[in-house]
Amino acid sequence: MPITEGARGESILAVGDEEYRLLYTNRALVEAEQRCGKSITSIAARAADNDLAAGDVANLLVVGLEAARRDARIGGRGYNINNALELMDKAGFGNAAAAVFAGVGAVLGYDPDDEPQEEREGPPV
Repeated sequence: MPITEGARGESILAVGDEEYRLLYTNRALVEAEQRCGKSITSIAARAADNDLAAGDVANLLVVGLEAARRDARIGGRGYNINNALELMDKAGFGNAAAAVFAGVGAVLGYDPDDEPQEEREGPPV
């Protein structure tokens, strides 16, 4: 059976000459829902209507930063809401929201039939 990356959205938030990697997976979206207290689809619908709460963007930013940190197996202190708000202040709300939803949108729109398949042996999914 082919091995694929799966539902995974990565994006970069540029802040000055620094770049912050964001990662979103279904697991990360569940964490975001818990942090925000609402479904990710309702947050995405509000974003599409230009009715997005700054708190939702900040919480999604924390989740994306943390998922990327864990994925890279970087130790040390994790990201928190204050880190996300500081990044939003430096990058601007619109840039932060765009980076967040580039990653979130990739997960929400994931379709395994659209993904190129590499023929490799792997465990059944």
